[in-house]
Amino acid sequence: MDPEIGGGIAGSAVTFLLVKLDAFATREWNLQENIRRAVLNLGRELRSIEALLRDAASKKDPDHQFTVWIQNVRDQAYAIEDVLDLFKLDQESIWRRFKRRHSINNLIQDIEESLQSIQRTKERYQTMTFTRIRSASNNTDHHVRVEPAVNGNLDPVGIEEPTEKLASWAREGNQRLEVMFVVGMAGLGKTTLVRSVYEKVKQDFDCHVWITASKSKTKLDILTLLVGKFGCPITLPADVVGLTRKLRKHLLNKRYVIVLDDLWVKEVWESVKLALPDGRNSRIIITTRRGDIANSCRDGDSIDIHKIQPLSPEWAAHLFCLKAFSRNGRCPSGLEEVSKSILQKCDGLPLGIIQIGRLLSIKPRTRNQWKIFHDGLESELRSNGELSDIVKVLSASYKDLPYHLRYCFLYMSIFPENNPVKRRRLVRLWIAEGFVIEKSGRTLEEVGEEYLKELIDRNLVKANELDFDGLPKSVGVHSLMLKMILPLSHEENFCTVCSGAGRNLTENTRRLSIQMEDFNVSQDLPHVRSFFSFGIGKVKIGSNFKLVKVLDIQGTPLEEFPNVITDLLLLRYLSLRNTNIKSIPRSLGDLRHLETLDLKQTMVTKVPKSVLQLEKLRNLLVYRYNYMEGVPPFDIVQGFKAPKKITELKNLQKLSFVKASVQSRLSRQLRMIQGLENLTQLRKLGVIELAKEDGASLCHSIGKMPNLHSLSVTSLSMEVPIELDAMANNPPALLQRLYLKGPLLKFPSWISSLHDLVRIRLKWSSLSLAENPIAALQNLPYLVELQLLDAYTGTQLEFKSGKFRQLKILDLQQLERLNSIVMEEGTLPCLQKLIISHCSKLGHVPRGIDKLSHLQMLLLYDMPDPFVTRLRRNGGRLRRLVQHIPCIHSFKQRQFEDLS
Repeated sequence: MDPEIGGGIAGSAVTFLLVKLDAFATREWNLQENIRRAVLNLGRELRSIEALLRDAASKKDPDHQFTVWIQNVRDQAYAIEDVLDLFKLDQESIWRRFKRRHSINNLIQDIEESLQSIQRTKERYQTMTFTRIRSASNNTDHHVRVEPAVNGNLDPVGIEEPTEKLASWAREGNQRLEVMFVVGMAGLGKTTLVRSVYEKVKQDFDCHVWITASKSKTKLDILTLLVGKFGCPITLPADVVGLTRKLRKHLLNKRYVIVLDDLWVKEVWESVKLALPDGRNSRIIITTRRGDIANSCRDGDSIDIHKIQPLSPEWAAHLFCLKAFSRNGRCPSGLEEVSKSILQKCDGLPLGIIQIGRLLSIKPRTRNQWKIFHDGLESELRSNGELSDIVKVLSASYKDLPYHLRYCFLYMSIFPENNPVKRRRLVRLWIAEGFVIEKSGRTLEEVGEEYLKELIDRNLVKANELDFDGLPKSVGVHSLMLKMILPLSHEENFCTVCSGAGRNLTENTRRLSIQMEDFNVSQDLPHVRSFFSFGIGKVKIGSNFKLVKVLDIQGTPLEEFPNVITDLLLLRYLSLRNTNIKSIPRSLGDLRHLETLDLKQTMVTKVPKSVLQLEKLRNLLVYRYNYMEGVPPFDIVQGFKAPKKITELKNLQKLSFVKASVQSRLSRQLRMIQGLENLTQLRKLGVIELAKEDGASLCHSIGKMPNLHSLSVTSLSMEVPIELDAMANNPPALLQRLYLKGPLLKFPSWISSLHDLVRIRLKWSSLSLAENPIAALQNLPYLVELQLLDAYTGTQLEFKSGKFRQLKILDLQQLERLNSIVMEEGTLPCLQKLIISHCSKLGHVPRGIDKLSHLQMLLLYDMPDPFVTRLRRNGGRLRRLVQHIPCIHSFKQRQFEDLS
């Protein structure tokens, strides 16, 4: 294991332990003085250790002694975390009147022993650090970047189009300085692409220069390089101010192109920018894997970003064959299947394709040999493997992460390959693990979202699927990146993955990821913190997981709630999603630390009163969708009956979907609706079965939720109207998503004032011509998605010019009287997807659809035959109006027709 990576993990362990120690000392106000003193002393020592680890990371040049020391630090951090959790568990056990107890004296002894051990190792390490600093001073050029050595001469395969695009940009005649950041993950070929562009255009400029801006180079280094390469004399000792003036003077009135390859530090670019005169149509091209730097520098239209993409499957196969079968570039028929599987693991990454292809080119071309290589790919990527150069390139991005993000990234090793994780689920898991550090004025969820965005911007995590608003629905890591972090995760005791190959479990295992059919945990695993199951078989867990905080066994074939769960007193996150459990026991209330209870897509329809004891609960998700083919039913969402005092859970961030009405109604549920006003922290609220007379109370409660972002309200039945007019006086100003299901006697006027609204879905609203929702919604500045399902009884929808400026998705369903849609020129300028479904009287596509230049997809469901006939190729009377749309699909009675 690379000691620098191991040091990063130890640093992360210490960082999060310090947060936990501070919280422990603050929360446990009744600690004996000797314990409190020991905890505070321990915190001081750990801060000293953390500083030394950061210093070590900056000095590089690790050795074996350093490796052993950081492993000791990591193990000590884990041990202290165990002590703190055992203390918390013992407090819970006392409350439960358990006889077992970890004595206070043992706690003091454990802390003091940890303190003494860390003090001893710190003294040894300080001597070690001094020696390493002295030796490092003789070798200051620690060049993080190894990619040029591996990847500097990549074949320019599949880059013709982006090369021409960037070359055209470089040659444009704008009389100003323009900057292009070329951004992408390590190994994608950023340098190769820009080198191709540079060679094409450099002769068009008065002067040109290419420099490598590696992480180890300072502002002074870069400026010295630039001045020197432009041929200017340098007077020693050089300084930033003098070099800036000299460079600016030299470039004045010249047209120049400069490439900064492999930028890692924003301040380096800022110093270069100050030295560059504007005008004369000059160009700067910067390659970086740090998309966060590129985004932060984008301060106007003179700075743009080109995101480099993985190779398409066709180009990837072509490049692979060039390297693996250099003689004729063709794959033998007997190796096609295994070659395809190897290519899938490369996932379009040129670096991986080239290195693996070169290695395979010297191996015997037998199916058996190639299968052995395929199955052992993970071992070849280790530090002593034949593909270790790939790891050196990829790991540089990991080493560049701040400590608080390293655990978050390493968490991706828990999830199986080709199994993306939902964004919100991942953030909730990070919070439960304690990885998300509080920030003043921000919720933990908001901070967690920031962490994820930074990991995506740094090109370590990729967005697998984007939501309608551009945010990722699900995320994952590149296949080769996963191969890199899996052994790291195991060796550093972060997570043990059981995938059927028979990995031995040790008693020190801290996280378990089960990725096999059936699994029975029979051995004692006292240190396990997190347990995941991704298989479809049965998973049996015993009562030996006392310190577990995360239990995620969604999708397992459970019929009943496992009783052992209620003994996991430190549990923070419990997901039984997509199981067949029908009820949860009263003893769930013993899980006083629970923050997330995810029972989505289960058969649970009621939660016990004991859930009111879960004062730390942030997410209560109890609902399922009754999916059916064809038209969705009104009661597609099945929620749960909540205790009337559910409103006492004042830390709730998400509550869905709670029933507002029950058979033995009396006034109980009305009191619950009124009590929702106490949930002032809510970000998401879902209410079903709302009676008309309860609408005003719900409006009053929502008015007390200043942070509400998502609201879903369903009426008692298709005949019972939703009455929300009372919200006009105090609408939820930050609302972004609004879902209303049920009749509306009139369109709620307050919706037009929702400045931040990005999605609205109106279903079964039955609004009349006088209450046309289009006019009320057309000026919302950020509206991206609009769905109308049986929501309007008029015969025509008219979209005015200049309106719906940001709308990307328009979904029109079951508008039975609609016979005409008019889209004036200049309306819906960003529309990408148009859905028209079950509109039986609509005879033709919207008038003006031919002017929607960004429309990418037209989906038709059960539309009349004449409507579809007019759009068909070779004779469709209105075909000319939709021929610019790349994807046109028609679905009717399970029959699919491609009209593209």
